[in-house]
Amino acid sequence: MTVGLRQGDILKIEGYRNKFLVVSNNAYINATGMFHVCPVYENLGEGPLHISVDGAHDTHGTVACEQIKLIDPVARNCSRKDWISYDQIMNISDAIQGIFEYD
Repeated sequence: MTVGLRQGDILKIEGYRNKFLVVSNNAYINATGMFHVCPVYENLGEGPLHISVDGAHDTHGTVACEQIKLIDPVARNCSRKDWISYDQIMNISDAIQGIFEYD
C-alpha cells in the first residue's frame, strides 16, 4: 500500500497552519500506509533538534525534530507542497535517531 507521499516531502495538513515534513523512510510508508511528520516552523531558531530546511520551491523554515507525530492519511487531508534534498533528509534523520540512542 502506498499513499503517494515520500520521505522528504513537505505537506500541508488540513486544520494546521504550519507545514510538516515527512520523516519516515519510504519502506515504512509503503508497508504501513502511514508516516511520521515533524512540523516546519518559520520563526524557530536552529539548535541540535531544530534543523533549518530549504524546499525545492519556496518553503523555508526550521524542522522541530522532537515534535514527531504519526499521521494516518486516511483520517487526515494531506497535500504535498514541496520537498527537500537528500542531504537535508539525512541531517534530520540523524537528529531524530539521536533522540532514541542510549547513553
